[in-house]
Amino acid sequence: MRKVLILFIALAWSGITDAGDLSKTPPPAQITADKSDWWSFKPALRPAVPQVKTKKWARNPIDLFILARLKEQNLSPSPEADRRTLIRRLSFDLTGLPPSAEEVEQFVRDRSSTAYEKLVDRLLASPRYGERWARHWLDTVHYADTHGYDKDKPRPNAWRYRDYVIGSLNQDKPYSRVVQEQLAGDVLFPEEPEGVVALGFIAAGPWDFVGHVELPIEKTDGLIARYNDRDDMVMTTMSTFESLTVHCARCHDHKFDPIRQKDYYGLQAVFAGVDRADRAFDWDKKVYAKRRALAQKKKPIEERHYAVTNEIGRLSNSELAELDGQRKALRMQLAEMGIDIALEKSPGDGYRSEAAKTADSVKWVQVDLGNPLPVDEIRLVPTFPMDTSDSPGFGFPVRFRVETSLEPGFVAAEMLADHTAADFIHRGDGTVSIPGKGRTARYVRVTATRLWQGVRDYVFALAEIQAMVSGTNAAFGTEVISLDSFEGGYWSKRSLVDGFDSRSRLPNYPATEKSRSKEILEAELKALKEKRKELVDALTSEALCDELAAVTSLLDEINREISALPPPEKVYAAANDFPSDSEFLPAKSPRPVHLLGRGDVRRPGELMEAAAIPAVPGPAAQFKISDADNEGLRRAALARWITDPANSLTRRSIVNRIWHYHFGRGIVETPNDFGHMGGLPSHPELLDWLAFWFLDNGESLKKLHRLIVTSATYRQSSNPRAIGSRTNRTNRTVRTASPHPDASASEKDADNHYLWRMNRSRLDAESIRDAMLFISGKLDLTMGGPGVQQFYFKEDHSPIYDYTLFDVDSPASYRRSIYRFIVRSVPDPLMESLDCPDASILTPKRSTTMTSLQALSILNDPFALKQSEHFAERVAKAGSVRKQIEQVYRLALNRRPTGAELKKLRPFAQKYGMSNLCRLIFNSSEFMFVD
Repeated sequence: MRKVLILFIALAWSGITDAGDLSKTPPPAQITADKSDWWSFKPALRPAVPQVKTKKWARNPIDLFILARLKEQNLSPSPEADRRTLIRRLSFDLTGLPPSAEEVEQFVRDRSSTAYEKLVDRLLASPRYGERWARHWLDTVHYADTHGYDKDKPRPNAWRYRDYVIGSLNQDKPYSRVVQEQLAGDVLFPEEPEGVVALGFIAAGPWDFVGHVELPIEKTDGLIARYNDRDDMVMTTMSTFESLTVHCARCHDHKFDPIRQKDYYGLQAVFAGVDRADRAFDWDKKVYAKRRALAQKKKPIEERHYAVTNEIGRLSNSELAELDGQRKALRMQLAEMGIDIALEKSPGDGYRSEAAKTADSVKWVQVDLGNPLPVDEIRLVPTFPMDTSDSPGFGFPVRFRVETSLEPGFVAAEMLADHTAADFIHRGDGTVSIPGKGRTARYVRVTATRLWQGVRDYVFALAEIQAMVSGTNAAFGTEVISLDSFEGGYWSKRSLVDGFDSRSRLPNYPATEKSRSKEILEAELKALKEKRKELVDALTSEALCDELAAVTSLLDEINREISALPPPEKVYAAANDFPSDSEFLPAKSPRPVHLLGRGDVRRPGELMEAAAIPAVPGPAAQFKISDADNEGLRRAALARWITDPANSLTRRSIVNRIWHYHFGRGIVETPNDFGHMGGLPSHPELLDWLAFWFLDNGESLKKLHRLIVTSATYRQSSNPRAIGSRTNRTNRTVRTASPHPDASASEKDADNHYLWRMNRSRLDAESIRDAMLFISGKLDLTMGGPGVQQFYFKEDHSPIYDYTLFDVDSPASYRRSIYRFIVRSVPDPLMESLDCPDASILTPKRSTTMTSLQALSILNDPFALKQSEHFAERVAKAGSVRKQIEQVYRLALNRRPTGAELKKLRPFAQKYGMSNLCRLIFNSSEFMFVD
């Protein structure tokens, strides 16, 4: 029986992961002259289930394939694992969480013939299943909540794609439907809002902010950035769905596989019309359809309006030129005062948090006054959104507090107002004044503890925060920091300190001597503007004036209809219609993609058309696209090619991935590379049989999971030595004396290539963290929503992410790991030490290491320490030290401690405390490993 590590200085866990070295791939076979002469480039044939003499061990056809190979190698399968091991294995495998003590005890007592199958069905039906397997998928597509590169800016709306993946898995959508949604959902399923959200797949990877926003496409570096961006889209698509390294053909024909450079650039042409950007959509299908229809109606009118106004704008004479000079001079004077003369009405509604699912979610926003100042008064100006007429006070918190501090983390904060005990009665759009009492402060924070209720969710919003110091608003134009922020439409953090409410400039703002002269300058500017309009009208033909009036009227009517709709949601996804940002402009039509000599943008060759890979057997690689300028048809054609029933590579790829995550190694050890440089299938007939079975069974991932985990192969013990075991009715594991039937099995197949036993594997980073929360009783199972920022964030030219300033005992720390806000450039130190992958690269399988740093992290990381304390508090009610230790084992390891363990641990707990004992248990190999 595995022993708990007793000493803190034990830096390496006992036991060795014997799933084999997952980074080790057998050397590729000799490359033949005919690159297509390779198993993955040949059509799949439906294999027959092998006939074996003894079928008693087998539970389903998978076992017959495994048993046939074992017999060829003179090996035999292992006995079934004990019931405690099976329920722990299944729970972690299917949900990423350990079973509760009660669930283990119930399963051990349940001796019915269908107990195991009922357990499988219950776990697959759990919403935790989607959260667990979404993490695997997000690894594969290198999803994160920031852009990456040198300016790793946040993507506040990326999380909706993550929630889409979780929801699709829980709904058990057919795999082909999921593939089509992620590549062309907006085209193939235009009535479904999820068809837009799913396009987050194309935008999941890193994005070069500098290369797109600061460099025009006409410059070499800007053009390189666009080709690099499409390269990532091609690589993600083909590696994920086809398990092919097509991106290796960017500079020349693929050296090993039958993929030409021409094929690669044909795939680049598929994505030539989209970029990565925030894309609007509506969850309400009726609103979604109406907004889409209005947008289609608006586009030609908007284009004509642009053309007419440009034509009028080109009109000029000497008097107009003189007027424009005077206007420019006035603008410069106003600019020197810090006044943007373009803002004749409010530029935005103010600050708005991301939506929350529950009213009691905590949100906060703060302003940095720049220097410590004696604050006389804090004014909270509620919002009155410009696109609605019936929502004064939109988002004003029901319960809140206002605090000041001299440092941004609010470790030593002073309370100015506390309205968290009871609902605050607010009068709509009236300003709320809070005495500052002359306290010296640099930072002012408003924390909402109960949110305003919208139609479908809950939000926190303010139009303006003012910090009055000697009659002047010291918050004007200062830096704004928040827990999260909805940046879109009329909402942004900078609008919180711009001097406007949601409709107009606030009176006497800013209160300075210059503001009085500003009024005079603005009046002069307004008079010049009216005079210019009169001159332009005199120069414009009557027909052109009439057309402008008609087009403007139509455009205004459509805009009124759009404004009457509820504000849209946004998702970071593939998009071709978004507000321009400096040099980052949407493509009016698919950009030209050339075959580049040696991959060099300065050596453009043949102009490419969208196409797939001819070497893949099955559907035709040439697309028949009716409208070459409709970029969506290109993505739809690729989606249909990938999901064509004749494309067996697609099903081979996904069933291999599922197998990999269940056994720690795929039938093909290289999930993203089925080419010559990848591994050969250990069971090629089984791979093809599973691919056809998957197709025949509606491409249901849940059915595939059930088939695999109910097999005798999956249910084997992982122990290569004292294999025989059972679990008695007191939930104590009892090992039998009988050895494995073949004592030399470990020598014949040390890597367990043929699966004569189950692979033993360490829990991944997310499962370790979530299991700690689950066992300590602190796990928050709230689903969905914006990524939880478990760090201090400061928006900057290059943003700052600091994990050391985050309170590990805050409610944000209790969410499941799938909901973490993932930063590419600055990973969470604890998760990184536990082999959480780099989100900038595709991770079809994670590295599994065993290092001293991991043991030290579990012993000393602030999160682990706090959960150990909470775990100790949870078991304290058990009574005596002995009973507390028994409860620790029951909750964490799902068994009772042995007499020897109790003998060692009782004096340890008495001397060092129960929380330190809990730290030891969290750092034990029995906790850290699945089996």
